[in-house]
Amino acid sequence: MKQVILKPLFHREQECIGIYFKNDQEIKNAIRKNVNAIWSQTKKCWWVPLTRENYNILAAALRDKADINRKELYTYLSEKKKNFTTANQLLLKKSEPVHPVTAKAFYSSEGIVYLSAHAVNGHVLPAMKQRLKLKAYSPSTIKTYLNEMSQLLQAIKNIPADSLAPEHLKRYLVYCFEKLQLKENTLHSRINALKFYYEQVLGREKFFWEIPRPKKALILPKLLNETEIRKLFNALANKKHKAMLFTAYSAGLRVSEVVNLKIADIDSKRMQIFIERAKGKKDRYVNLSPVLLDILRSYIRDYKPQPKIYLFESEQTYTAYPARTVQQVFVNAKQKAGIRKSVGIHSLRHSFATHLLDKGTDIKYIKDLLGHFNIKTTERYLHVSKKQLVNIRSPFDDLWKKGEIEW
Repeated sequence: MKQVILKPLFHREQECIGIYFKNDQEIKNAIRKNVNAIWSQTKKCWWVPLTRENYNILAAALRDKADINRKELYTYLSEKKKNFTTANQLLLKKSEPVHPVTAKAFYSSEGIVYLSAHAVNGHVLPAMKQRLKLKAYSPSTIKTYLNEMSQLLQAIKNIPADSLAPEHLKRYLVYCFEKLQLKENTLHSRINALKFYYEQVLGREKFFWEIPRPKKALILPKLLNETEIRKLFNALANKKHKAMLFTAYSAGLRVSEVVNLKIADIDSKRMQIFIERAKGKKDRYVNLSPVLLDILRSYIRDYKPQPKIYLFESEQTYTAYPARTVQQVFVNAKQKAGIRKSVGIHSLRHSFATHLLDKGTDIKYIKDLLGHFNIKTTERYLHVSKKQLVNIRSPFDDLWKKGEIEW
């Protein structure tokens, strides 16, 4: 007897039943007439949307004409049902109704809440978080990756994420670029998150080789000139706030590096500051300015309550000072100083690097001070340094001096 194989299929952004058989006019007429099946040139099969009604009609139409092999379809549906049951048991109490969830709802004050509008994908984020932790990714990277993955889950709704192929993800990324108008850096972050799930969690080898990455725009660092830096520092009255921003600028530190500094990290004998497990889990030493050393000694001696472990401690919890508070200190000082540039505290790090270049410091040393992995990251500062530009004369000036241009 003739055989028809039914397989799960994702086509035209929906779950479908793929209908496979050797070319036979009787079977073809039966499925076209009774089930309204459609031929897919790309998939090389007939298909109908995956619904119980379509399946029942299809089984009835083929009952006397062919044996139906449902093994792959049954396996898919069983796995889907298993995931649904497990997700409900783990994530939802019996008394709680299921509500659609937005991307923001994945995070609570206690951490990450694993809820999905469609429980068929309820296993995705927990599995991803577990793998990220096992590979010792930083908390900020874990949060970013889970958030980016949750955006995909919200978009595909009840479509199983594990069944997506590279062509489906390509269409999704085009949607992110054209419809959501995401910037290139955000797209790269989203691709990295998807790549991690499909390759590291699901073990799909070379899954993303077929997906091109958008070309990143060359965004020049935003910085403050020396006059603006002086105005900014003079706008501060609190000695602790002054010491924090002085430290950020004098050593070119990230705000996370400033707040995580411990008193023991200040090495006055070798005139170095030890930066522990910075971005990329990379330790490094940076130069300790003699002026900054005097300022920090004065701050520790006079400030009440005196810090015990961290250089800048929270007065309430005696733990590391919150990074967001330091960022707000910068914003307040910038406003008080009348600086209108759209810059944040990270501009102090950019200013440090650019001002060193202006003074003739070799870019290779600046790379090490900043803790960059790649010299290309540091080379961005060459575009904003004025060291070489000030010596370049415009050809317009030469024409004007010759008296050949009328005004």
